[in-house]
Amino acid sequence: MSVNPPDDGSPTPGPALSLQDCRISPRRRTARWTDDDVTAADAMDFWAFAAGAANVIMQLSWPQVGYGVAESRVDSGNLLKHPWKRARTTFQYLAVAIMGSDDDRAAFRAAVDGAHRQVQSTADSPVRYNAFDRDLQMWVAACLFVGLEDTYQLLRGAMTSEQAEQFYRSAWTLGTTLQVTEDQWPATREGFDAYWTTACRRVSIDETVRGYLMDLINLKMINPFLRLPFRPLLKFLTAGFLAPVFRDALGLSWGRGRQWWFEQLFLFVAFVNRFLPVFLRQGGSYVLLADVRRRVRSDRSLV
Repeated sequence: MSVNPPDDGSPTPGPALSLQDCRISPRRRTARWTDDDVTAADAMDFWAFAAGAANVIMQLSWPQVGYGVAESRVDSGNLLKHPWKRARTTFQYLAVAIMGSDDDRAAFRAAVDGAHRQVQSTADSPVRYNAFDRDLQMWVAACLFVGLEDTYQLLRGAMTSEQAEQFYRSAWTLGTTLQVTEDQWPATREGFDAYWTTACRRVSIDETVRGYLMDLINLKMINPFLRLPFRPLLKFLTAGFLAPVFRDALGLSWGRGRQWWFEQLFLFVAFVNRFLPVFLRQGGSYVLLADVRRRVRSDRSLV
């Protein structure tokens, strides 16, 4: 699958990138847990939420997605105005897409479609966008996949080629839960890498979107008493979970010292994770999924 330069006023794709430019690649990984079959559901440990802010940055690094969020008139889903609600709905989408039933996905698709109908560019927008654009949805889904795969391998060790294919195929619902079609997904894990490195050429963050994202990682939307103790950790984790192409676009500094501490942190977290039972590691995802089903039964809003 290729990504062609968009004719929508967004920047021309930059020069070719290597996979190392576009993915995090810690030198020190935890030892592989098992050689059993894997699925994306195995990545839904609560530790994976630590990469949430980094994934938002990745998604919004395409100008059309960045402006679609920054200019959105859907205040109920505005991350900077309703941070806890937006966090809930984002993580619920992951739980539904990866662990939910067909009925769960249909209900969530209908709810998201309702919000997306209001997300379209105006005559004053620097780039043209529409939330129903399948190429944009493919990019967002690809970012979610990359985030899940990165956190999974930090916690469980690098996958074999066969496991990587299993994991990849099971994650297609990240996009097909909305408008992405199965034929949009590259057929193989290797094909996805080719898509990803090409798609990352369209990464471009201007001052408007950068200001929005910096407000996010500086926690401008929460109480100052909560902001002060958690902001340094969030900025560290966010930068650590970003590949060089995204850190450079946002203007975040990084170096060998911080990389070493990031790797040591996740070696420790991965060691602890081995001894936690599944109901503790993944209990949060099941609670989120149960809340979706409860909201559907009581005819309450999902997003």
